Parts: sequence; C-alpha cells; structure tokens
Amino acid sequence: MSAPLRVGVIGTGALGYHHLRHLRTLDGAVVRGFYETDAARAATVGEELGVAAATSLDALLDDVDAVSIVVPTPAHFAVARAALERGKHVLIEKPITTTLDEADALLALAKAKGALVQIGHIERFNRAIRAAWPFVETPLFIESERLAPFNPRGADVAVVLDLMIHDIDLVLTLTKAKVAQVSATGVGVLTPSLDMANARVAFANGGIANITASRISRDRSRKLRLFQRNGYMTLDLAAGNGELFRLRGDVDMAVLARQAQPDVTAFVERIPLEAPEGDALKLELESFVAAVRGEAPVPVTGDDGRDALAVALQIVTDIERSRSVMNAARGPGA
Repeated sequence: MSAPLRVGVIGTGALGYHHLRHLRTLDGAVVRGFYETDAARAATVGEELGVAAATSLDALLDDVDAVSIVVPTPAHFAVARAALERGKHVLIEKPITTTLDEADALLALAKAKGALVQIGHIERFNRAIRAAWPFVETPLFIESERLAPFNPRGADVAVVLDLMIHDIDLVLTLTKAKVAQVSATGVGVLTPSLDMANARVAFANGGIANITASRISRDRSRKLRLFQRNGYMTLDLAAGNGELFRLRGDVDMAVLARQAQPDVTAFVERIPLEAPEGDALKLELESFVAAVRGEAPVPVTGDDGRDALAVALQIVTDIERSRSVMNAARGPGA
C-alpha cells in the first residue's frame, strides 16, 4: 500500500484518547476522525487533539480503511462486527470479546471480508518483554503478579478479563504450549464480580504457570518470573527491565560440588535485560498500521486473542465452580 492508511478511533475514554493521540503521529497513516457517544467528551477530545469527531459510527466507517476499537468490553463484539461487515481492518482492545461464540463470529466475518484483526495485548510490546525474548527457551515455570488499586473503569468485567488476561496472553506466548489443565480461586470484594484471582495453568509440555491478579491493591505491581533449563529471569514490567541469571558455560559441576560453599558468582552469570526505549502503545499501533499496509505480519492475531480469552473463561468457570461448592458446603442461610 503506497497511499497513507486512513484510520479512525472508536471510543475516546482514558485509553482511546491515547490511541488517537499516537495515531496522529504515525508514518503511513492519516487520522480521518473518531467516534465518541459522549458528546461532551467528543468536544473535549476534538479540541485537545485537533481531530474532527464523526457524527455517527457509520459516518466514521465510511471514511476509513481501519479502526482502533477502544470501547467497554461488552461492546467489543457489536462495534467490531459493524466495522468488519464493511471490510474494515480492526485493532480491538483486549479482551477480543466477552464470549468465545462472539470471538468466533468476528474471526469468521473477518476471514469472509478479507479484513485483518489485531488484538490489543499491549504487554507484548513492553520493554522488559522485548528485552527478554532473545533469551526465552521453553520456560518450565512462570510466576506472574499484577496488582492495581481499584478503578471503576474495567470493573464491568471480572479481574480475569480486565487485568489477568494480559498475563494469560504473555504466558501462552512465552510457553508456546497447549493448556492441559486449569485450576483457580478468586473472590469479589468491591464488586459483585471477581476482584482478586489466582490461577494455576498446567501445559501439555509439563510447564506450569502461576498467575495472580488483583484490582484492590494499595500499590501497583507488574512482575513476571521465568524458570527454564538455562536459568532464571525476573522481569519488572512496570519499570520495563529485568535480569537473567544463568549457569556459566565453563563451569565443571563435579568440581563445584566438592566445594563446601561455592561463590555463586563463580558459576552463575547475571545479564541485565534491556531493550530500546519505546512507548508500548505507540509500538502496538505502529505494528497495526504496518500489518494493514502489508509491511509486517500481525503480531497479535485474532486467534491469539481468542486463545487468551478461552483460558480466561476457563479460569472464571473454575472459580465459579469452586465458589458454588463452598457455598453448598456452608448450607442454607450460611
């Protein structure tokens, strides 16, 4: 594609605003407008970013080749379907939809219309993840922790679909293995839904992931630890950095075993994990534009988004099953 990609944004809340802000600056793309149902918000965004608000969703779709969909999760399906029915390429914020039937319907529609679907799993573009990739070799155990203070935005779905799904996608991407079993626990504290959850995901290759997410924490934390045969990685996704500790290649373990208390630095090397600076959201949007223009593959496909959703829904189902068993054990009126 030689002409600039005509793009638009649907939904300009806290996150959609930044989608629009970044898209205005990208090479190979020209922003044709945005659609926002809140008239007051539309006026504010339009004035601040110097972009015209479309009078309707149809009006925006008439004037673009591709859209970034940043509406509340329950609206993902309807909005994406409207765009795909017109053959528009879509970037859908995570999760792809709220049900697998909806995800399957969107993917089938995209295939029929020849439209591209990318899912907004932004942590794929995190600096720490980009730095770790060259050293990842079939992790055998992954531990992730994602904690955040309560925010009503996103609380319309369980914490598993709001926060944990970031780490579910990362775990699936890093292991590249099929899920064999899921077991999980969780509780609702500030909402009727799940606000805290922990899941143990077992993979067919023997790997294990332990994933924790909470949206009622005092402090923020986004950490990932990977254990593999050549070493151990610790990643701070919030800071965008990490470290790899691995066995030195020149170590004779037989000699080492005869030492009473060997110095760890004698057999383990520490490698700082660093990658070039880069705003993750901007990198994600650049990848979308490049994919639509045929310049690069889609980094996070619709199928990737469906896979993450499938595991997330398995986790929610297992938690609900566990809660039902506990309630039954307490008896009536407990």
